[in-house]
Amino acid sequence: MSTAGGIGDSQEHVAWLRQIKLNALASIATLLRPPRCHVSWPSYRAMGLAAVATIVVVIACMIMLDDWAIAAVRHLPASLIEAFDRFTDFGKSGYFLWPLGFALVLLAIFDSPMKPRFSRYVLAAWAVRLGFVFTAIAVPGLFVTIIKRLIGRARPLAAGDNIWVYMPFGWKVEYASLPSGHATTAFSALVAIGAIFPQARTLMWIYAVLIALSRVIVTAHHPSDVVAGAIVGAVGALLVRNWFAARRLGFRVGSDRAVHSMPSPSWRRIIKAVSHRRSPAST
Repeated sequence: MSTAGGIGDSQEHVAWLRQIKLNALASIATLLRPPRCHVSWPSYRAMGLAAVATIVVVIACMIMLDDWAIAAVRHLPASLIEAFDRFTDFGKSGYFLWPLGFALVLLAIFDSPMKPRFSRYVLAAWAVRLGFVFTAIAVPGLFVTIIKRLIGRARPLAAGDNIWVYMPFGWKVEYASLPSGHATTAFSALVAIGAIFPQARTLMWIYAVLIALSRVIVTAHHPSDVVAGAIVGAVGALLVRNWFAARRLGFRVGSDRAVHSMPSPSWRRIIKAVSHRRSPAST
């Protein structure tokens, strides 16, 4: 009997893996499907002007704030710096991506063809929203991870008090200051979670600003690095939102041509959809 039980467990395990694979492939296909509605993307001219404006703002911060901020941090109480040093780790993307990825895997397991259509719709609706938040945080984060090492700006105090030291293509942690990865994650999470849960925007604003401040206070980044990361994170999340909206995934384009979040199924419906099993009479 133990052998039969082992075979049964193995078959169930394989079935789960197959279900996850099929749902993952279906999700990718849906995400890459042709647009179903028109979204107003910025023109190349607008993107170019925005990029120039961002560079100007970042350089202005370098000139006006970077030296002053690092000097000011040295006079802060040690207890405050220690508190921010503990808090700053919550700006790592893993604090969002690992739980979101785990939740998506669970939804992929529970979303079985054996479930009623309505239950599958509820699970799919939440998978789209969680997938959006995951993508909106992961894509800007990946971009910054690469670009900051290509730029190669020295972190505060890595080259003494000189804030203008660069080692392009150096791929060293000490020369990966611009833009701030933590600020990118915090502000992409602010935009993404705020787009799905508007009631969470105030809390997310507080979180994002504190993470940005913490990077300067623990001398991991200059203020200009944080500003650059915040812009990249927010803009990147908005572009991902538009991509989803163009395919009517969690978002829609209204008559005013603005992007609006679609209503989300309640937690009660999610729990019901996960726990529901088709009765023998209905098979």
